[in-house]
Amino acid sequence: MAGERPGAWFGFGFCGFGQALGSGRGRQVYSPEPLEVPGASLDVCRVSASWSYTATVTRGGRLELSGSVSGSAGGCRDAWASEALLVVLRAGTGSDSGAELQAWAPGSSLRGEPLWAQTVVLEVERKDGPGGDETQAGPLPLLPCASAYVSPQPPFYQPLAPTLRARRLELGAEHALLLDAAGQVFSWGGGRHGQLGHGTLEAEREPRVLEALQGLPMAEVAAGGWHSVCVSETGDIYIWGWNESGQLALPARSLAEDGKTITGDAPGLNEDGSEAKRATEGEDGGPTPFIAVQPFPALLDLPLGSDAVKASCGSRHTAVVTSKYGQLGHKDTTSLDRPCRVEYFVDKQLQVRTVSCGPWNTYVFAVEKEKSRHM
Repeated sequence: MAGERPGAWFGFGFCGFGQALGSGRGRQVYSPEPLEVPGASLDVCRVSASWSYTATVTRGGRLELSGSVSGSAGGCRDAWASEALLVVLRAGTGSDSGAELQAWAPGSSLRGEPLWAQTVVLEVERKDGPGGDETQAGPLPLLPCASAYVSPQPPFYQPLAPTLRARRLELGAEHALLLDAAGQVFSWGGGRHGQLGHGTLEAEREPRVLEALQGLPMAEVAAGGWHSVCVSETGDIYIWGWNESGQLALPARSLAEDGKTITGDAPGLNEDGSEAKRATEGEDGGPTPFIAVQPFPALLDLPLGSDAVKASCGSRHTAVVTSKYGQLGHKDTTSLDRPCRVEYFVDKQLQVRTVSCGPWNTYVFAVEKEKSRHM
């Protein structure tokens, strides 16, 4: 079996606090640049970004913080960064499969004692963890036991109902998304921007299944600031919530007022990912109505023949990786309300494997494309 192709992390977006993001020069990185982590750039397997700082974890278990806070620690399996809390999963010191979950104040620089700590049992060793053969998003804030999650606000430990067999959990600014073992999606929390997907703007105190997606098994979920995305097992993208910056790839009034939205015939994406003309007329021949809030899941049109495999959300942007081309569709700093391919990875002959969005930036792991073999 062929060995894993060489890969590296790239970053672009806001880095005004000095967080690791490409070269890190200036306040913005406008085009993807190789991630520079002192002494560990080629060994990074996890990236978790908050607004003002970024946490990276290496395959050797080294955690590094950069940006408004700094610090490092060894023996780490995973990390999850937020402005209120830094959650770290550290390897146990004994011979069993236990590990310690720690919650730190980001400004502590990982010194002194954590705010909260608990021993957890790792039921199944993750193949993509430090020392593993793949680089993926970690399970946090869902705990390894899958029966609870970590909240940025006290109480930090939030149990889940035993009937919820969680396999992934994502936290937005005011809401939570849970993907269960059967591929069902549940949401709860604030709903004033339609981010819960139940067709209303009401809050939900307890996890509620998304009825609009029942019968459609999902493989991935992602929560933005006030919007939500999920990827079906067949590679379709469903998206809902707030569309103020075009993050749902639906026509946004704020962009039209800024002169940045698409008008008339607008470029979309062809089957090969290149730009194509797209009409924006409604069914009655008039202009497509602007959408500020989408309270139900909407199917996102991707290039013909493209299947989505990964999705991630920032505060007001969305990133998607497709299986056919291994390329990234995202909302760049011009706040477009349509998918836009990042040409950097095409030009560099790189295949994107995973993506992780911070609130105002994006991190991408990519490998060299396989070279064609001729008989």
